[in-house]
Amino acid sequence: MTAPEAWTHLEEVTEYETGWYDGGYDLLEQPDGTNKRYYWAELPPAVVVVARIDARSVPTVEGGGSDAETADDEDRLLFVKQYRPAIGETHLELPAGIVEDGESYTAAAARELEEETGFRPASTTLLQEYAVATGVLRHDRGVVYAEGLEPGERALDSNEFLEVTTVPIGRAIDRAREQPANDSTLSALLLAREDGLVDR
Repeated sequence: MTAPEAWTHLEEVTEYETGWYDGGYDLLEQPDGTNKRYYWAELPPAVVVVARIDARSVPTVEGGGSDAETADDEDRLLFVKQYRPAIGETHLELPAGIVEDGESYTAAAARELEEETGFRPASTTLLQEYAVATGVLRHDRGVVYAEGLEPGERALDSNEFLEVTTVPIGRAIDRAREQPANDSTLSALLLAREDGLVDR
């Protein structure tokens, strides 16, 4: 393994800027003396919310099958279904969104959860912060656990067309592994399970 000081940063170039992310490259001298461009996209931090809702407060049941047959006393996790134009697929995902300037991950989680699902958490806990796709992205993500959900006020962005649904907590990981699956939901649920917050 080469030490960071074996790399020489020669130049940073931003090639394009959008309202969503910036893209460009860094020119570096590698440890063997050769130069190479390393391309990147830079996005603001994001948060993913594992939100547990008490069985007595569940507003909806995810459509059919074994989910509908689950005992009424099992707590559930809030999910959203949404179409992702970048890949042309509809995904079942945990609520998530961008962390605004000056916000903590937990504050962003509470805001995004209410905006997307209409539920406000009584408590939030940051489970993990980590860098995403480090080979190409400059992007950090936080995973937040939320509970004590109460009705709030839903306020979707102009590009959000979401269907709110729930999954029994004992089926959440298996359901998230069904195709099409996505990284943010799977990683967040696995972290929550590791911390003893989600059942297998």
